[in-house]
Amino acid sequence: MSDWRPMVAADIPAVAAISDAVHGDYTEQAAVYVERLQLYPAGCWLLERDGQAIGYLISHPWAGRRPPPLNRPIQALPEPADHYYLHDLALLPDARGSGAAQAAIGIVQDQARRAGYVRIALTAVNGADAFWTRNGFTALTDAEPYGSDSLAMEQWL
Repeated sequence: MSDWRPMVAADIPAVAAISDAVHGDYTEQAAVYVERLQLYPAGCWLLERDGQAIGYLISHPWAGRRPPPLNRPIQALPEPADHYYLHDLALLPDARGSGAAQAAIGIVQDQARRAGYVRIALTAVNGADAFWTRNGFTALTDAEPYGSDSLAMEQWL
C-alpha cells in the first residue's frame, strides 16, 4: 500500500482521533501533532484509504538518549541532532497487515538517509517491540524510555 501522503494542518483532528484509538495511555494531545508538523513537516505523513485517514507517521531529527517528552511540546528541534527519531506510527485496525507499516518504515529510512543520519531511534509502547524487532530494530539498554512498559530501540542504516 502506498497511500501515504504529506500531512497538512487540516489532518490534525484525524491524527488525534487515531492516536486516541490506538495508543491508550500513550496518546498525545492534538497540540503536540500541530507542533511537530510546524517544526518538521517533512516527517509528518497521513495514510488514507478511500478518503478516510487510517494512520499517521511522525518523525524528525533528535539528539541524545532521552526521547522527546511524551504529550509535551519540544519548542524546537535540537541543533545539532545526532539521529533521526520515529516519534509515532499509528495504524487503525483496517490498515494493519496491508504493508502500510513497512511503507512507513521505508519513508523514515529514506528521510534519515537523505538528511545524513545513520541511526533511527524510537520508543516502543503497548507491546510493539516485537513488531519493531521484526523490522530490524534492536533494544537499547542505555536509553530512557517513557516508563517500565516501554522500550527504547534503534536501527542502524
